[in-house]
Parts: sequence; C-alpha cells; structure tokens
Amino acid sequence: MLSPIQFSMRTLSVYHLTRALASKASIFVKCNWQKSQLTDDEIMVRQDFDRNIIQEMGVLGFLRSTIDGYDCAGIFSLSYGLTAREVEFVDSGYRSAMSVQSSLVIHPTYAYGTETQKEINGIKIGYFVLTEPDHGSVAGMETIAKKVDGHCVFNGSKTWITNSSIADDMIVWAKNLDEDGAIRGFILERVMADIETPTLQGKMSLRPTITGTLMLDNVQVPVANMLSNIEGINCPFRCLNNTLYGICWGSLGATDTWLTQAHDYTWNIINLMIKKKLADFNTETYIGLQACLQVVKRNPTIKALEISREAHDTLGGNGVSAEYNIIRQMNNLEIVVTSEETKDMHTLILGRSITGIPAFQ
Repeated sequence: MLSPIQFSMRTLSVYHLTRALASKASIFVKCNWQKSQLTDDEIMVRQDFDRNIIQEMGVLGFLRSTIDGYDCAGIFSLSYGLTAREVEFVDSGYRSAMSVQSSLVIHPTYAYGTETQKEINGIKIGYFVLTEPDHGSVAGMETIAKKVDGHCVFNGSKTWITNSSIADDMIVWAKNLDEDGAIRGFILERVMADIETPTLQGKMSLRPTITGTLMLDNVQVPVANMLSNIEGINCPFRCLNNTLYGICWGSLGATDTWLTQAHDYTWNIINLMIKKKLADFNTETYIGLQACLQVVKRNPTIKALEISREAHDTLGGNGVSAEYNIIRQMNNLEIVVTSEETKDMHTLILGRSITGIPAFQ
C-alpha cells in the first residue's frame, strides 16, 4: 500500500476527450461521474487533494523546518530550499501546499502569536487569507473587523486561497475598525458559523491543490484569536517574503523534471541544436540556483518558465502530451511566476533600489 505522498509522485494524467464527449452525447449511456467511478489518476486531476499529504510532510519534518522548537526540525534555510526543490520536482502544487502551511500559516503564528496559538496551530492544517476579488493582496482592502459584544465581527470576501476546503483554521487579514483601519491578522476556525469556502473551478495550473474563496458574513471571532504582537501591512508582507524562498528553490525543482525528460528523450539524437539547448538549460538552472542564495525570486522563476518553453520543443509534439510532464509543469510555472508578488512588481522594486526613484506613489 502506497502512502499518500508516495502515491502523489505518480504522474498525473488527464481525462480522455472521447469519454468526456461520450458522456454528453444522447446516443451513449449516461454516466454519473462520482469519485468511486474514476481511476486513481483521474481523481488526482479532479483537484481532489488528500490532506494526509500535508500531515505526512509534517511527520517528515518538511513543514517550517527552520523553526527551532515546537517539534520543528530546526535546520538551515538552505536545507529547506533543497526540500522545496525536491517536492516541486513532483509538482508545483505540492510545493505550494507545503509553502502555504510552512510560511503563511505556521510562520506568522510562531512569529506574532501567543504561546497558546502556537501550540494549537502547529497541529492543524491552515490557509492564508489576504487576496480579495477586486483589489489583489492589499490595495483597497475591504474586509473589515469590528468589536461587538466582546467579539470581533468580520465581513468581506477573499479569493485565491490555497487549501481552502481542506483546512481546519485560517489566518485572515482585515482592517480593524477599532484601530482606525489598521491591518491585523486573526485566526478563524472552520467550525465558526457563517463561513463559506467554495472551490474555484476550471483552474488549469497547480491542479493537485485546492484553491477557493472565502465569504464572511457577520462572522463572530473571539478577540483572543487576534495575532496581537504586530499590526500593519508589514506583517503579511513579511509572511510573503518568507514563502518566496521556497518558491525560488521550488521553481528550479520543476526544471529538473524537464532536464531529466528532455535528456532521456533526446540523448541518442545527433543534433547540435538540441545539445546546445540542453547545455543552455543546465547553465541557466545553475545560475538560478546561485540566485536562490540571495533570495531573488525574479530570476529563478522567470528562468524556469523560459526553460520549460524551450524544453517541450525538444520533444516535438510529445512536449504537449500528458504522457510527459513538461507541459504540466510549464502550466504550473505560469502561476508560480505570478504568485507572491509578480515579476513586474519585483522589477519596479529593484528599479527603485537601483535609481532611488519610485515608479509609483
């Protein structure tokens, strides 16, 4: 019997187009596509994430492994980066789930929470709730919290939340009206009334993970659930900076997938252009690994995406086949490049650092 994480390392496949068409045609027998009627590979593609995978990552010491204490591994950041690289070799979605739990749930609780919050949060699966439907991560935040009868009452909506439907707790960022709109983090529990987490459908990237939205309608939260040791927009940004490290290393784990497959597929082809491409892939990958040591997300993620676009070309038509993993990982990297501050934002930040002139006010 395979463990959940071993099973997850199996190659993902897609539904057969003919079967999908047949289910819609009147001349064929109608099928009720319930989970029990699907193959194991088809279940994986349905974004049916097994929460036991995250729990096994915890047992293996992957989650927030740089923390010393609280049953964490207490290793160096470099070791955590190498772990992220190996996990993303399987799929970017699994590295994303690991990053969310480690850097966006456990880290803020450890850094800004009380001792009670730290002990409880370390054994639960959580998710990070910042992005809003109309405003991205921060600008124009509309989700609010206000103290009423000894509780904080929440109203608002959030979106693009990893692990939303499988998590126990969530760290929600909102404007606290009792502090002139200061941004605060609060721990909300799924069992609280009036919390809805519908899943986003039709996502073509990071397929193994569940992504959803959060609807808050007069949700009452104990005041004690507030992360009291910090306030302001710097707090969620520090969390995002923390997860960038894993993204840097992980994106180059995805390139290892293509390097391996492109090499195995073309090793006996006598073509100087293919040999040049393989040499370029390896060169750019190792330059990216050096950039990871400086926590520069912009370079490794862009290089990884560029390599993926060239790598699937070396396989010809098979480069877009689900039998090979290149196209799947390339789709994953489209969102990896965008997540946790886009490459364009990083470009503007670097430009301001170099010139001293901000691109916007």
